[in-house]
Amino acid sequence: MTSMRAARFDAEAKRLDVQDVPIPEPAPHEVLVRVQACGVCLSDVHLIDGSLPGPMPVITPGHEPAGVIAALGDAVPVWQVDQRVLMAAGRPCLSCANCAGGRSERCLNGEIMGFNYDGAWAEYVVVPYGALTAVPDSIPIEQAAILADAVSTPYAAITDRANVKPGESVGIWGVGGLGIHAVKIARMIGAAPIIALDPLPEARARALKAGADVAIDPRLDDAVLQVRAATGGLGVDAAFDVVGSSAILAQAETCLAARGRLVMVGIGWEPTSLGPGVFFSVQSQTLMGHLGYRKEHLDTLVRLVETGRLDVSDSISAVLPLDDIVDAVDQLATKRGNPIRLVIRP
Repeated sequence: MTSMRAARFDAEAKRLDVQDVPIPEPAPHEVLVRVQACGVCLSDVHLIDGSLPGPMPVITPGHEPAGVIAALGDAVPVWQVDQRVLMAAGRPCLSCANCAGGRSERCLNGEIMGFNYDGAWAEYVVVPYGALTAVPDSIPIEQAAILADAVSTPYAAITDRANVKPGESVGIWGVGGLGIHAVKIARMIGAAPIIALDPLPEARARALKAGADVAIDPRLDDAVLQVRAATGGLGVDAAFDVVGSSAILAQAETCLAARGRLVMVGIGWEPTSLGPGVFFSVQSQTLMGHLGYRKEHLDTLVRLVETGRLDVSDSISAVLPLDDIVDAVDQLATKRGNPIRLVIRP
């Protein structure tokens, strides 16, 4: 067999369809993985609707993949064919000054699966062997797949970028595919209180079920007062914009405590505008951007799910065949059925 089926997105034609394409050949340091599950993310939706343009004219999207190793490059150590694996959805460019100096973890031009190189809305995908994390048999492959962004991105934002400690208060704006896992992770590490903000009643109910202490409609005139009331008037120690909105950033900034950290997790092109800079200076507050995760975060999350410390079993709203990819994108874009994570099974 030399061909496979893959969802291909043509940016100029703005067309997404399933085609027959050649099965990629792994380079010596790469592995070929037979994809068994790949999540559909809001950033995929933004790629397809043009609000987050990618660098490639034609690409196979999909950056939350898990499956089984099908073939190994000649230089791949340790890994074996038929192993169940989860894949980090990024790779270093290997050509910038940091990569050349042995600091690939600080790559200046990091490449993202499904944007800079072909992703996993396909029957097979090729990745560097360093991107692999073994998946134990006890974890359903669909749950393993969504760890590679829907779970790992908020995990990295909360535990690493914002360095949230037990007992610190957290505000999470947006309780979609990433936000619901942000709530669960904040609960797991002992943040208190956890305040979720979302305009959808279903999302607020979902947040409370996942462990939020308070759920607020951010459109209310007294939303900021409600956040401050929930924190004893102090404000939140860490605020997370999981949507990517200048309006959310502006509101979240007014909810920060002294020495609070405001983290931009969602991606958006809107210009940002915050309040007077003096408040950041006087109260020693911080604004931070955040993208993705490190490979070690995937290894940690697999252990947390395997041992029952983190439950993502209710995160899979539906598992759909590759032929339904266009409808899956529409479901997520329109929030039809209020999905958390849709997963494609090629």
